[in-house]
Amino acid sequence: MAGLAIETEQLRKRYGHLEAVRGVDLAIPQGEVFALLGPNGAGKTTTVEILEGYRQRSDGRAAVLGTDPATGGGSWRARIGIVLQSTGVFDALTVEEVVRHFATFYPKPLPVDHVINITGLEEKRKARCKNLSGGQKRRVDLALGLIGDPELIFLDEPTTGFDPAARRQSWEVVREFTRLGKTVLLTTHYMDEAEYLADRVGVIVAGRMVEVGPPRELGGRARAMAHVTFRAEGAIAGRALPALAGTVEAGPPLVRIATGEPTAVVAALAAWAREAGIAELPELAVTRPSLEDIYLRLIEEHGEPAAAGGAS
Repeated sequence: MAGLAIETEQLRKRYGHLEAVRGVDLAIPQGEVFALLGPNGAGKTTTVEILEGYRQRSDGRAAVLGTDPATGGGSWRARIGIVLQSTGVFDALTVEEVVRHFATFYPKPLPVDHVINITGLEEKRKARCKNLSGGQKRRVDLALGLIGDPELIFLDEPTTGFDPAARRQSWEVVREFTRLGKTVLLTTHYMDEAEYLADRVGVIVAGRMVEVGPPRELGGRARAMAHVTFRAEGAIAGRALPALAGTVEAGPPLVRIATGEPTAVVAALAAWAREAGIAELPELAVTRPSLEDIYLRLIEEHGEPAAAGGAS
C-alpha cells in the first residue's frame, strides 16, 4: 500500500477571532490526484498554503512527504512543485530562459526541452513573457511547477484563462505526471476539471471539510435518484404511460420520471413506444445529479454567512 503524501489532523488556522480553517483532516496517498473544492472564503487556499509551508498553522498536525511543512528545508522544497494562480514570470525573458533559470534551483530537474514540449510552449519558447497571452502565461506557470521533477505538485486554479483546447491539453499533462506515480493536490472552480482529473475530491465549507470521496460517489451521488426524460410527440402524444418504477411528471410535451431503477424504466418505455410504432423516443435522456449539483447542495447545507475579511 502506498504511503501518504499529505496528512493532516485537526488542522486549524486563526486570524484573530476568525477561524479560517476549523479542524481539517486529510489523508492523501502517494500517486493520487486530490481536488480540493470550496467557495471563495471557505479556507481552501489557507489550507493549501499551510501544506506548502507558506503559512503557519495555529493548531493541529500536518505532514507533507513525511515532513512538517512548517519546518521543511531546501531538500524538502525540492521535492514539491507549486503552480500558483500567478507566478509573476520575468517579462523581459523568453519562455526558454525562464524555464532554464528555474531548472537551476533543483538538484535533478527534468529536461528543459521536455517540459516546454509537454506544456505546449514549443512555438513560444523564444517569445518574451511580456508578449504571451494570459493562457500562455499559465502554461509557463505550469512548466515552472514541473521543472524540478517534484514528487508532489500543488496546482492552484491551473487552467484559469485557458480556452477549451488548452485546458484539455493541460489535463493530459497532469495525467502524464500522475502516470509516473506523482501526487497532485488541485484546487479548481471547474467541476468538469475535478471530475476528469481527480481520484477523490474534498469539499471545504466555512473552514470545515464536509465531504470527501470519488467524484462519482460524492454526497451519495451514485445512489441518487435518476431522471429519465423524453418528449411525448407524434404517435405517443397523450398516450397513457405504462406502469413505471418511479414518480412521473408530465408537463406536455416533456415527460420526466424520477426513479431509482432507470434501466427498467427505459426498457418499459422502449416497449411502450414500439407498440405505438415509434422506434426511438424523442430526446430520451437519463441523468443523475452532476458533481456541480452535489457541490452546490453541500455548500447550501453546510454554509455559513461569510465573515468580513475572511480568508480564502
